[in-house]
Amino acid sequence: MTEYKILRLGHLGDGIAAGPFFAPMTLPGETVTGTPEGQTLTDIRIVTPSADRVTAPCRHFKACGGCQLQHGSDGLVADFKLDVVKSSLDAHGIETVFRPIQTSPAQSRRRATFAAKRTKKGAMAGFHARGSDTVLEIPGCQLLDPTVMSALPIAEKLAVMGTSRKAALAVTVTASPAGLDISVQNGKSLDGPLRQELAILCDTLGLARLTWDGEVVAVRTPPIQRFGTAKVTPPPGAFLQATPHGEASLVEAVNEAVGEARHVMDLFAGCGTFSLPLAQKSEVHAIEGDAAMTAALDQGWRMSKGLKPVTTETRDLFRRPLLPDEMSKIDAVVLDPPRAGAEAQVAEIAKAMPPVVAYVSCNPVTFSRDAATLVSAGYSLDWIQVVDQFRWSSHVELVARFTAPEVARKRR
Repeated sequence: MTEYKILRLGHLGDGIAAGPFFAPMTLPGETVTGTPEGQTLTDIRIVTPSADRVTAPCRHFKACGGCQLQHGSDGLVADFKLDVVKSSLDAHGIETVFRPIQTSPAQSRRRATFAAKRTKKGAMAGFHARGSDTVLEIPGCQLLDPTVMSALPIAEKLAVMGTSRKAALAVTVTASPAGLDISVQNGKSLDGPLRQELAILCDTLGLARLTWDGEVVAVRTPPIQRFGTAKVTPPPGAFLQATPHGEASLVEAVNEAVGEARHVMDLFAGCGTFSLPLAQKSEVHAIEGDAAMTAALDQGWRMSKGLKPVTTETRDLFRRPLLPDEMSKIDAVVLDPPRAGAEAQVAEIAKAMPPVVAYVSCNPVTFSRDAATLVSAGYSLDWIQVVDQFRWSSHVELVARFTAPEVARKRR
C-alpha cells in the first residue's frame, strides 16, 4: 500500500497528508499507509508513530464519534488548539499575546445529548458511532461528569416509554445542583397517559425537570445554575458553558478584560453567564435574542442581593445590531456570539469605539474576521486566552481583550 506522511492536523482534528488526503486519528510526523476514497484515507495503518501518540484513555474512542483527539498527548492537543487560533489570525496579519491554555479536566462535561432507542430486549442509549447513525453504548466514557453518565438508564426508560423501534430519541441531560434537567426531542406525541407516566418518572427518579419536545411535563424543583452569586433557572435547552471549569475560566478572563468599567453592555448575553458575575462591580445592560433566556436572566438578578443594576433587552442583534449612539455611554462591551460571529454588530462597535471590547468566541475563523474589523478601526488586540472545555475534540473557545486608542478613550 502507498505510504503517506502526515503533515499537520486539520481544523477538525484529522491528520492531513499531501494531496490533500485526510487521515482520521493520525498525528503530524507519522508515516501511514491507507486507501484513498475521495480525499479520505481508509484502512489506515501506522507505520511510524509520533512520539506524541498515546493510548486513548477511553475504551470507546475508536468507535465513538464524541472525541477526535484522544490519541494525542495533552501537550500536542493544547498546541494544536493554540495554533488553530494563531493561524486564523495570521490570515489577517494579526499578532497578539497568547496566554497558557486552560483545559477542563476529564469527566467534567455537565451536559450531553444521548441518542436513545428501543431494542428487541428493551432499549439502549449512548452516542452515535463515528460517521454513523448507529447508537453506541458508552459505559466507560471519560468525557462526561458521572452525574450526567447516571442518566443513561433514564434515557433508556424514556425510549421504552416514548418512542418506537424505528426512531431514536435525543435526550439532552444537564447536571444542576438541584438534580438532572432532562429535555427530550423526537418523542411520541404527548397524550394523557404518557404525560402522567413521565410525571411519575420525574418524581420517582428525583429529576429536577423533564421536558418533552419543548413542553415542560414536570418540575420537581427548579434546575438552577449559579452565575456568580445569582441563581438562574435556564429555560429548557438553553445554552450553558460545557464545564464548570471552562465557564469559570471564561468568566475570569472577561472580568479581567472589562477591568474597572462602570457601565458594561453584554451582547448575546444568554441567561447571564457573564452579566451576573459582572454585576458584582458594574452596571450591566444585557441583550439577548431569546426572550425566555432574557427573562431567566432578569429573574435571576431580581432574586439576588448585593448586585448592581442589571437591565435586559430582547433583541436580534443579527437583524438589529446596536448603533453607535446606543453605545455612547458604555465603558466596555462584552460579546459572546454563536459560531457565525457578530459581523454586523462588530462593524457598529468599530464606529462607536467603546474603550474596551471583551470578545468570547467558539469559532476562531469568524473571530479573526471580526478581530480584523476592530484592529482596522484602531483597536489593539491585547491578549487572547484560549479555553479548552471540549476536551479531546477539535472545538476551540477563547476570550480576547481589545482596547481602543487613547484618543478614543479621552473622548469621554
